[in-house]
Amino acid sequence: MIAASSPRWREPLGRALMLGLAALVAALVALPVVALVLRVPPGTLLAQLGNPSVQEALRLSLTTSVAAALVSVVIGLPMAHLLATRAFPGKRVLEILMDLPMVIPPTVAGFALLMAFGRAGLLGGTLTAFGISLPFTTAGVVLAQVFMAVPFFVGAARAGFSAVDPRYLDAAATLRAGEMHTFWRVRLPLALPSLVAGLGMAWARALGEFGATITFAGNLAGVTRTVPLDVYLLLHEDLEAAATLSLLLIVMAAVLLAGMRQAGLGLFAPPRAPRFAPPRAG
Repeated sequence: MIAASSPRWREPLGRALMLGLAALVAALVALPVVALVLRVPPGTLLAQLGNPSVQEALRLSLTTSVAAALVSVVIGLPMAHLLATRAFPGKRVLEILMDLPMVIPPTVAGFALLMAFGRAGLLGGTLTAFGISLPFTTAGVVLAQVFMAVPFFVGAARAGFSAVDPRYLDAAATLRAGEMHTFWRVRLPLALPSLVAGLGMAWARALGEFGATITFAGNLAGVTRTVPLDVYLLLHEDLEAAATLSLLLIVMAAVLLAGMRQAGLGLFAPPRAPRFAPPRAG
């Protein structure tokens, strides 16, 4: 038993310090957003949305980011399942590799992509032989976005798969269900909230991608100039338009996060309890 021998003033002082630091963090995050909201009147936001160049950048951003998010799910799902359910030599190295795009500078990621898939890159000659060119193309934008976004999906999906209650897996094994049958009928449905959260975060990351995109795919109007790249360009030409597009991206991200919160989804949220019995072996 621990004796409460601390002076009485320490408890309120500790609470005040915690609240003060929490308020500081809230202000640090909120003030830039508030500054943008105050800078851009609603009428200006609507007027900019009618600008053809803004519409073009927005269309390109939505198209490429949705494609990148879907590709991240297709290629990331097997990796997440592998990392969640298997122990094998080199697993730690593979885990670090999967997390690496989240911590390296985006411009370094873009340069690395250029060294791998550029015309003079590691696979450049092979791709050119098949008539494929990725740098400075819309496909290059999608590739850069996938590179930066797929770790977010893999992390969330892996957490979801790892948190599946082993009792349901044991029940499926008792019924002699195969591994793939168990995956589709037990693991996947139970981990679905985490997968949806990972998909949302991957899409948001792809939508906001800048550094890897401009380094690998360039900044070509109608081809690779997404909204973040358009903001960068407008900073030197039209500050009001740059502020408007920045606010638009923030609003889109906020709506996505609010929707995920409302649905009870989080990036590393554990799967919900199932509402069905384990499947019969088919």
